[in-house]
Amino acid sequence: MPVLLFLIDTSASMNQRTHLGTTYLDIAKGAVETFMKLRGRDPASRGDRYMLINFEDVPLGIKAGWKESHATFMTELRNLQAAGLTTIGQSLRTAFDLLNLNRLVSGIDNYGQGRNPFFLEPSIIVAITDGNKLTSSGGVQDELHLPLTTPLPGSELTKEPFRWDQRLFSLVLRIPGHATVEPEPLGGVPPDDSAITPMCEVTGGRSYSVFSQRMLNQCLESLLQKIQSGVVINFEKTGPDPPPGEGERLLPTHGPLTSTPGPQSWHCCHKLIYVRPNPKTGVPIGHWPIPEGFWPDTNSPTLPPRSAHPHVRFSCLDSEPMVIDKVPFDKYELEASPLTQYILERKSPHTCWQVFVSNSAKYSDLGQPFGYLKASTALNCVNLFVMPYNYPVVLPLLDDLIRVHKFKPTIKWRQSFENYLKTMPLYYIGSLRKALRIMGAPNLLADNMEYGLSYSVVSYLKKLSQQTKIEYERLIASVAKKVVAEGGIKVRDRGGDISLAQRRDFTQLLASITGETAALPLELNSKEFSGFQLAPLNKSLKPQGFRNAYDIPRMHLLDQLSRMRRNLLSTTCLLRGQDTDQLHSVPIAQMGNYQDFLKALPQPLRDADPEQPKRLHTFGNPFKLDKKGMMIDEADEFVTGPQNKGKRPGSDSNMHGVWGGGPKRRRCMSPLLRPGRAYSPPVSPTGTTVQPGEILSGPLLDGPGTGNRMEADGDTEEENGLPREVELSEGSEDGGETVGVVEEQCPARYPSPAELKKVMNSESLEVNTELRALITKEIRKPGRRT
Repeated sequence: MPVLLFLIDTSASMNQRTHLGTTYLDIAKGAVETFMKLRGRDPASRGDRYMLINFEDVPLGIKAGWKESHATFMTELRNLQAAGLTTIGQSLRTAFDLLNLNRLVSGIDNYGQGRNPFFLEPSIIVAITDGNKLTSSGGVQDELHLPLTTPLPGSELTKEPFRWDQRLFSLVLRIPGHATVEPEPLGGVPPDDSAITPMCEVTGGRSYSVFSQRMLNQCLESLLQKIQSGVVINFEKTGPDPPPGEGERLLPTHGPLTSTPGPQSWHCCHKLIYVRPNPKTGVPIGHWPIPEGFWPDTNSPTLPPRSAHPHVRFSCLDSEPMVIDKVPFDKYELEASPLTQYILERKSPHTCWQVFVSNSAKYSDLGQPFGYLKASTALNCVNLFVMPYNYPVVLPLLDDLIRVHKFKPTIKWRQSFENYLKTMPLYYIGSLRKALRIMGAPNLLADNMEYGLSYSVVSYLKKLSQQTKIEYERLIASVAKKVVAEGGIKVRDRGGDISLAQRRDFTQLLASITGETAALPLELNSKEFSGFQLAPLNKSLKPQGFRNAYDIPRMHLLDQLSRMRRNLLSTTCLLRGQDTDQLHSVPIAQMGNYQDFLKALPQPLRDADPEQPKRLHTFGNPFKLDKKGMMIDEADEFVTGPQNKGKRPGSDSNMHGVWGGGPKRRRCMSPLLRPGRAYSPPVSPTGTTVQPGEILSGPLLDGPGTGNRMEADGDTEEENGLPREVELSEGSEDGGETVGVVEEQCPARYPSPAELKKVMNSESLEVNTELRALITKEIRKPGRRT
């Protein structure tokens, strides 16, 4: 599971703008997002873990660590701001400590017991910076220095702050502020000459000098190819150069094979070996470690510190590769380098070069061989074969055990095998026992053999594991807590939307604040904004919590007085959480949020007559209707056919009398619930104008009536005692066509003000009389519900 850690430069110099119109920080954010999109196309990215660190101090600088989700990573990335110093040394140390935090707990480093390439946690650190001077509180630095002190337990066991499966790559932004006419250099992206470049090379990575957006995309593609599972090893030549090989005699004397005096590029290489995971389990599987650079002593109270990358020496003397059936071995491919190019150009796939680790043996400075370098048969790569320690001695013994003795060793064979065990480091006992079990000879080694570590060293490693676990949990908790920096403005709950001056108990509240009476219980939700702070744009702005009027500066007196008056006498906010100034600054997405407005209103009183139909609000939709009382067909349309099955036979003719046979319109049962409309003159069905005081006569809508209903069933409807104009038909889109022939035969005549007043008085009297009769009838009517 690769770990991808992004180290973003958030110094003030990242605010400089390029000719593209964006700042360096914007380009860095976009580069991270582009990298993640490109990486997401690879199926192997499902197990990736992303981390984010900037140039702030710990723990604020750790934006996304071991426990943060992908959403948190993206949020913190977008919220990065460039303000501070270029403390890249401290930030790099923080990044390495964060990656190394869990290694002692998991035992992945296996201190004092050999280096297992198949125990790894591949990590890629991508630093994006502008390459300017390194600034800190102590001044300007010319070279990159990482702090020597660290709170990480067990850091003294490794000389360097990084490990052999962690590599650093840096993208140094050099995009100019003005567009240049010079053509971009062709080929690959050159390395940068900034202070971070040596650190990249030491870890096995490299730096990129980015001059354009095209080069940035090219660098991101190159970084995707660097995400490989493997460890970095230092290969150094020991002894004389090899004799000319078969391929060397046929090639001209130039390039890597040129035999010139002095050190060559292939003599010392600092490259990666690929550790391929098992296709079935997805986890690398191995058998043999790379030996330590010291001989283990069971009486030593401490462990000597190891280097991050093991120094493996190779001898150029040709040897025969040795592989025996049933004896396991490990095979790792080398990253392309001058060394692999030299070996492949020799075209000797049937010979190998033995590899050693200095001081790994008890009586030899160079040590005994633990494997060899060999070109593949197809001459397309070079592989490192890791075998048992001093394999030229133990492999023939194991071969005799299998073929000659048939797993029944003789006394002579046992003596030879015991002599070999004396020259082998004790930490190979576990690996050798597993190999013998695979071969079918599990009883050759005694179970009580020691592993080469003293009791004090074992106790020390267990103690470090416990301390590292505590430090891991503490750092995880501090990162998740996100301590808020000082200087923010605390948000105090006001206990509601209205101001304190508009409360009914304002006098009592004021008396309780001054201490004259007991404190009143306030209905406050103290947990809603507990500890919440606002970060002001002006960092010099301080919260003004004055308790004495004489503490206010003279020049700020009027401003403070205006602020106090506004806070005390502010009007009721229409939306929760908004003041008067922000009332009309609502986001577009919240402008139609009428339901939240209704929820914020106080609970209304219950209706006096709950049986009466309720009038729905039409906020946002003027055509909103109550569909519960209507019949709807399959197409969600109103049924326009006759719905009077329960009425007497003569009601059909009355329904469609003189109004042209239009459908009956549903109306409210009570005149008090009808919405008021502007007055419009009535029209008569015979084409004559209705005179003042004249009442329209027509069929009754509900049972035997009084004969003076003010409403017709067709196209006109009386509301609030006043007749209304003929409504438009459903199919008409403009005001040109009306239902019926009344408007076409006789246009309306508007009465004079005196006539209008007379009509209104007479109609009001009649409506009141009719209403009184209806109320009396309803009261005297026997109950319908039992």
